[in-house]
Formats: sequence, C-alpha cells, structure tokens
Amino acid sequence: MPLHQRKTGLGPALKPDVAVVQAQRADEEGNTHFWGGSGVTKEAALAARKVLVVVEEIVSKKVIQRDPNRTLIPGFLVNAVIQEPWGAHPSPMQGYYNRDHEKYMTYHQESRDREGYLMWLEKWVLGVGDRGEYLKLLAKKK
Repeated sequence: MPLHQRKTGLGPALKPDVAVVQAQRADEEGNTHFWGGSGVTKEAALAARKVLVVVEEIVSKKVIQRDPNRTLIPGFLVNAVIQEPWGAHPSPMQGYYNRDHEKYMTYHQESRDREGYLMWLEKWVLGVGDRGEYLKLLAKKK
C-alpha cells in the first residue's frame, strides 16, 4: 500500500514523572556532558517532569564550558546530580569502561526460563540492599 494511503494513529506524548539518565560528567548545576551513542537520553530528559542525572564524575563549570558541544542536557532541566562511578554497569560508559560481556552472558544463561530469571532477579536486584552490596556481590563473581 502506498504511504499516502496508510492510516496513521496518534496518541498523546509521553510525560514521565522522572527520567534517570546516565552520563559521563556534569557540573554541580546539572549541565551534563555526554558523548557516544545516547539513544533517547536527551529526549527522556526533555519529556520528563523531573530529571536525575547519574554521572561518573562531577566536574567544575569551567570543564563543561570548555567543551559546550558535549552538553547534552542543560542544567536548568536537571533536578539532581548523583556521582556514582560505574553506575551504568554492566552497560558501557564511553571513555570510562567497556560493556561487561561476561555479566550479560551470565544473565542470558541464568534467565532462560522463568525460574532461572526469578532466581537471578532475587540475587542481583531484589536481594541487594544498596549499591555497596551490589559491588560486593559483583567482586565475589570476578
């Protein structure tokens, strides 16, 4: 069917309450540098009512201003900046660390069926009280 004859459905735009985005660095005002494949990071920040930015490092405003082309999210959109090194793990953060292929492979092996997935979920998500516990559990597996 030709494109001009197709029907189009419209729906309201998404307006999430909160977007939590991961980036390389930000200043204390939330001006956020990101480089590499960003997916829908910017769009999520623009659409959300509140934006939390999780970064590898918090840097001075001068560092951000020296490279304005990397500022993906302006500070006036950001409600909080959280410094959490390795916060994207097991996903990669360009310029900081690569994808943890072993962790992804383990997940795929352990979650092949519902029972395995529920065991993985309990061990790595629900059974972990905080970031520190996650890092300790991760260190045991290495």
